[in-house]
Amino acid sequence: MPISANPVGSRMQLRLNVGQDAGGNPIYRSRSYSNVKPLASDQDIYTVGNSLANLQLHDLEEVRRVNEYVLEEE
Repeated sequence: MPISANPVGSRMQLRLNVGQDAGGNPIYRSRSYSNVKPLASDQDIYTVGNSLANLQLHDLEEVRRVNEYVLEEE
């Protein structure tokens, strides 16, 4: 029985470098933005993520996209 994956949601996360701990290891924090259109292109999400990162106090480490799907039998 074949299964199909239908997109139901997506969110964008900005991973920010907020400093270092006592051992010199980087400390990261995430900012999440919900309700991203599942059909939005990766390039568009990356561009918006970088634009939002310019408004942050800390340096951007990476832009992440988290997609959610419903798995259904066909």
